[in-house]
Amino acid sequence: MKLITAIIKPFKLDTVRAALDGVGVQGLTVTDVKGFGRQKGHTELYRGAEYLVDFLPKIKIEVAVSDADLDPAVEAIANAARTGKIGDGKIFVQELTRVIRIRTGEQDADALSN
Repeated sequence: MKLITAIIKPFKLDTVRAALDGVGVQGLTVTDVKGFGRQKGHTELYRGAEYLVDFLPKIKIEVAVSDADLDPAVEAIANAARTGKIGDGKIFVQELTRVIRIRTGEQDADALSN
């Protein structure tokens, strides 16, 4: 089992969600986050004064998948989130050692399935 964490541009959320649904991934967690990478933020003008905005708005998506679903899910996220411009984001994959569905007590692969 794997945990996929993707940091993407906010306007790509619906596209990524549809792409994940298309490969059979049904559950995901979405969080509004702020950060920067190579973009290093940008400058804005407010009441005549220019200031640096270090952290840019991003969306963090977390998806738990079986090992068999990993590659299709990662490919779906990458293709749907890609604009070809700086700041498209990153995808991180981590090992999950245990998953428990709270309602039923199902564990591991059983907890990930419907």
